[in-house]
Amino acid sequence: MAEEDPSSFAVPGACRTHHLHLRCRVDFTAQRLRGTVALTTRAEADQLRSLVLDTKDLTIHSVLVNRQEAKFALGQPHSFKGAPLEITLPFVLGKGQDVVIEIAFESAPRSSALQWFTPEQTSGKRHPFLFSQCQATHCRAILPCQDTPSVKLTYYAEISVPNELVALMSAKRDGDMPDPEDSSRKIYRFIQDVPIPCYLIALVVGALESRKIGPRTLVWAEKELVDKSAYEFAETEAMLKIAEDLAGPYVWGQYDLLVLPPSFPYGGMENPCLTFVTPTLLAGDRSLSGVIAHEISHSWTGNLVTNKTWEHFWLNEGHTVYLERRIGGRLFGEQFRNFHALGGWRELQNTINTLGSTNPLTNLIPSLKEVNPDVAYSSVPYEKGFALLFYLEQLLGGPDVFIGFLRRYIQQFAYKSVMTEDWKNCLYSYFKDKVELLNTVDWDAWMNTPGMPPVKPMYDTTLSDACVSLSQRWIKATESDLSCFSSADIKELSSHQLIEFLALLLLENSLPVSHVRRMQDVYDFNAVNNSEIRFRWLRLCIQAKWEDAIPLALKMATEQGRMKFTRPLFKDLFKFEKSRDQAVSAFQQYKASMHPVTAMLVAKDLGLDGQTA
Repeated sequence: MAEEDPSSFAVPGACRTHHLHLRCRVDFTAQRLRGTVALTTRAEADQLRSLVLDTKDLTIHSVLVNRQEAKFALGQPHSFKGAPLEITLPFVLGKGQDVVIEIAFESAPRSSALQWFTPEQTSGKRHPFLFSQCQATHCRAILPCQDTPSVKLTYYAEISVPNELVALMSAKRDGDMPDPEDSSRKIYRFIQDVPIPCYLIALVVGALESRKIGPRTLVWAEKELVDKSAYEFAETEAMLKIAEDLAGPYVWGQYDLLVLPPSFPYGGMENPCLTFVTPTLLAGDRSLSGVIAHEISHSWTGNLVTNKTWEHFWLNEGHTVYLERRIGGRLFGEQFRNFHALGGWRELQNTINTLGSTNPLTNLIPSLKEVNPDVAYSSVPYEKGFALLFYLEQLLGGPDVFIGFLRRYIQQFAYKSVMTEDWKNCLYSYFKDKVELLNTVDWDAWMNTPGMPPVKPMYDTTLSDACVSLSQRWIKATESDLSCFSSADIKELSSHQLIEFLALLLLENSLPVSHVRRMQDVYDFNAVNNSEIRFRWLRLCIQAKWEDAIPLALKMATEQGRMKFTRPLFKDLFKFEKSRDQAVSAFQQYKASMHPVTAMLVAKDLGLDGQTA
């Protein structure tokens, strides 16, 4: 039997789901999804008498197998994996036989996959809102399933929502109709005919409007943000075309974008046909649209070719960052690509400084046995994974040569789930004339050793030199040198370079308060709305122990919930004795309106996870 997934109870070696039909009703008053899910499942072994599905905080009302009642039991709940649903089949199945398992279920109000908003928590203030986030292991908190990326399935869904709201899913829209059981509601239908892992099932319900921004792209948002979003993401089709040129045809049909409320915990989520993004990307100048290039790239690496378990997450993310930067290189030049690549290396240094260079979670392939994937999540699979691919690109003959391999890898494993070993075999087979070169790579140091990679790739530093020299001036400046800084220092720098300048300062010992005060006087960073600049600037201020920045940092940590920003800001505020109590009380105050995963991780960061809510 193949290696099983340590993050799931399911045993795909015994049986495998290949289609899911969901019928459910979204109940905003009770904050529950109620309905049935029918799983078409194939026996992978002979004499199959029972099977196990993943669930988390679900109520299971009944189980039918080919319309016959079946016995079922929920096993012992595990601290983060949920509880196994053990189903005894009413008859024995032979290998290759299909059955339809229909389960009536309801989700819990505190489902870790769902965030429910009251009307007051939305931009429009008039209607409630719901969104899901299933990656990595939260689909089981919506419906019973084989919640492992090693299982891929197609799906059809019928979702009943109040008439005034719109439902969207990670699938093509298949029309809507009045709900025959309730005239105040309508049913939206969806079809996803490309097989996907369960973590890519996604649902959003709200007062949403759309604008067409390309031949296959609508942008969806609440009315207050929709035009701003349409402007910000206008380059989507150009990015899609470049991605197709690099990686092969786009197989998903539609590519829509959805701008979520500020508490969405990630920069973006690559749900097929409907990428979810954070409103923190709305900089007004399209400077943060690299996240869109990243989510577009997932259409090939992640969604089409998928990591088999979360231990091989770098296969999803490293390749996606590689493609994202190739798109940036096509749009803005090779120096731009190298600049972002070097920024990624520094981001990796920052993460490894935080986690510790001997922390096993900094391995490219960490062990997740009894480790919650949400807790293991960091920039390591993204940036260490990218660094490996960038190093291999340089080793094997440059970008044009390496993209040929990437295309072959995608063709060979499209619609499948893979492990690092599959990827490596494909690499060796594609570069069979360069095996000796490949054998010079210290694979064990890259894959299974914590800390920074064994080799640093080469980077064109043209665009980062200005950031380095300005950051060095600030680091070396004495009190009497402060008068020689002026707004002219940053006049020629792009917002990407300002981000890098601040990131470089964050890698050093904290600056004296006098320096950050002067920086504010001459550069006025407090007035900048770009979230990436603002985040790094506020971290710099708090680390310098500048008390004036405390209210601004608390505001940013609580007004949006993107974990990349929220967690480090809370950690810095907690470390600074002057803001520690304020950080804790702000968290207590906002916890209820935070995404459940964000609230759980920030509580851990603040040492409050032992307390009961």
